[in-house]
Amino acid sequence: MEKRERLGSRLGFILLSAGCAIGLGNVWKFPYYTGQYGGGIFVLFYIIFLILFGIPVMTMEFSLGRAAQKSPVMMIQKLEKPGQKWHVQGFFAFAGNILLMMYYTVIAGWILKYFIGFIKGDFTGMDTDAVTNYFVNNTMGSVSTSLIFTIIMVAIGFFVCSFSLQKGLERVTKIMMIILLALMVVLAVHSLTMKGASAGLEFYLKPDFAKFSWETVNKAMNQAFFTLSLGIGSMAIFGSYLGKDRSLLGESINVTILDTVVAVMAGLIIFPACFTFDINPGAGPGLLFMTLPNVFVNMPGGRIWGTLFFLFMTFAALSTVLAVFENILSMFRDLTGWSRPKACILLGVALAVLSIPCALGFNVWAGFHPFAADSGVLDLEDFIVSNVILPLGSLVYVLFCTFKSGWGWDNFMAEANTGKGAKIKNWMKGYMKYVLPILVLIVFVIGIITFKFK
Repeated sequence: MEKRERLGSRLGFILLSAGCAIGLGNVWKFPYYTGQYGGGIFVLFYIIFLILFGIPVMTMEFSLGRAAQKSPVMMIQKLEKPGQKWHVQGFFAFAGNILLMMYYTVIAGWILKYFIGFIKGDFTGMDTDAVTNYFVNNTMGSVSTSLIFTIIMVAIGFFVCSFSLQKGLERVTKIMMIILLALMVVLAVHSLTMKGASAGLEFYLKPDFAKFSWETVNKAMNQAFFTLSLGIGSMAIFGSYLGKDRSLLGESINVTILDTVVAVMAGLIIFPACFTFDINPGAGPGLLFMTLPNVFVNMPGGRIWGTLFFLFMTFAALSTVLAVFENILSMFRDLTGWSRPKACILLGVALAVLSIPCALGFNVWAGFHPFAADSGVLDLEDFIVSNVILPLGSLVYVLFCTFKSGWGWDNFMAEANTGKGAKIKNWMKGYMKYVLPILVLIVFVIGIITFKFK
């Protein structure tokens, strides 16, 4: 049997895990949610919910992966008692990772298209209508563009993963994440020099309790939960590559802090620009592809700043693509025993084909509306992953780690506390066993009843 690979360093583990969490949820969804749901009050509740259930569930995923030394599709099967069926969740995790990438790679491809567009100077001299047309007709609405850039993102991801863990994924992610963090600082400093910076920062960072609403609480809860990609084993896989020298609560805190810093810094880049150029910060999903390019077009040196911004966005998206591809690859290899290169070729072709429906969902299949009149293929795929598989998968992990009928609290605490760093305490048992499952279930129920089916 092939010896399980190991990450070369603790830094590699933290950057890989954070890279999986850092993605479009941080640098796209978080800013426009913040703009739509009250600014600073949304950020406050987001951080509270990260602490309440983001860190505990991540610690459980890391613990399961490290204890089992298997991918998410096999890890529960190795840890459960004979005759139990907890391991069925592993196949839903496998499906969830694939389904996530079936639409995530399409959006990541659009971002890569914008990065190349700013390098080439495509946006120079464009007015508002031209920028909108660039996205609606030349990017999202173009069959060839959507397909080509989706295939490019899939090819890059599996090419990197085809090398050994340390020489491929870990090495590339380290370089990419360091560049991403440096770009983020440069862009944030530049944004803070704009004339609207103070107004933007006040809106963004000062909680205004007059803007409190239960909808804000709901969205903050959902965003905190989904930003960490919990429930489909995205974190568990890196736990399986980790040694025993560090405790896992401490590592979960480190990964969550880095993930949150990137999300907050994305807001520092975006909101001063919005207030400087009188842009509605609650512009919604179009903030990234239609609103912000208009800001760069009208900004001195906008071509340079737009290029740097979409390079930052490309790295953020690619960090998640690489991490989830590694998860898919590891699960497939656990099931088949195939080598990395052979599995990457098959999975690359398969995922490119499976991504076609989403890529065509805004052009050829634009008439397909599974839910509301403005919904499409992407909405259907995202609903299944975000509103069903992630919360229910997390619920299984929580119950399995805390109840005797599963792995059990004692086993979980022993694994999580092995090594140096912050420890799980026995007084946390009541919260994690009884309160945490209810919180996760609330996320699931709210996600279903508030979804716009009609």
